[in-house]
Amino acid sequence: MFGAKGEISLELEGIEQRKKVPFKDANGKENMLPVFSKDEDIVGKVNVVLKKGKKLEHQGIKIELYGRIDISYEKNQTSDFISLSRELEPPGAVTQNISIPFSFNRVEKSYETYTGRYCKLRYFIKVTMVRKVSSNMTKEIEFAVLNCQSEIEENTPIKMEVGIEECLHIEFEYNRQKYHLKDCIIGKVYFLLVRIRIKYMELAIIRRETVGAGAQATNENETLAKYEVMDGAPVRGENIPIRMFLGAFELTPTYYNVNNKFSVRHFLNLVLVDEEDRRYFKQQEIILWRKEL
Repeated sequence: MFGAKGEISLELEGIEQRKKVPFKDANGKENMLPVFSKDEDIVGKVNVVLKKGKKLEHQGIKIELYGRIDISYEKNQTSDFISLSRELEPPGAVTQNISIPFSFNRVEKSYETYTGRYCKLRYFIKVTMVRKVSSNMTKEIEFAVLNCQSEIEENTPIKMEVGIEECLHIEFEYNRQKYHLKDCIIGKVYFLLVRIRIKYMELAIIRRETVGAGAQATNENETLAKYEVMDGAPVRGENIPIRMFLGAFELTPTYYNVNNKFSVRHFLNLVLVDEEDRRYFKQQEIILWRKEL
């Protein structure tokens, strides 16, 4: 931040070598954020650069680490699940350019950075130089937290049936219920009875964002991806393969009860449309997780 007498800035250590991922801010603008894991230390420095011949009197310089959830459903709500503050400099005056190191060690960042339709979870560092007469000088820098998992062992296939008496009877199966974000969904649809003319069949991934918990919870569904499985009328005994590559879509892991504020779940929605545009569908929840690189 620039002032009449100088500027204050923030740097995170080793930022050039760190992986960066795109996240949207409150205005929908996409920013590339450096990635940290849940147990990494946050280390950096605050730089104060003076204009020639100037000095900066202040009432102290502090650095803060925030983990924040913003919910914009019906009314805006903000809550901090991490709020840590360190004093870097006591009240005094800056008479020359300075760099002040800081670190936040062993701070568990349990939740992933997330931007959804109504919910946003973000992490940021904020430095404040408190001024007595002029307005405070502040600077923020945002970073992302992504938490990877090792391979999930228990992963059973999904098998289900759907039917309309005397008209339609199909079985479908997916190779498993839990998928990492770059995985491939492989499955089959079996037509055991077909007495209605099917026009096409598609598979969709639905993201369900749940705001709140219990009786006060509100669900919002969003279709993230669609994949046409079949175009044309199937016949009895036909077997339609399914192959859907998840890496082509912008997906997040499944999140349950994030700080008692929100959850994110995902469903496979198999839809059949007949020649009269009637829709028949069956939903099945899948678990998405982030694989270690």
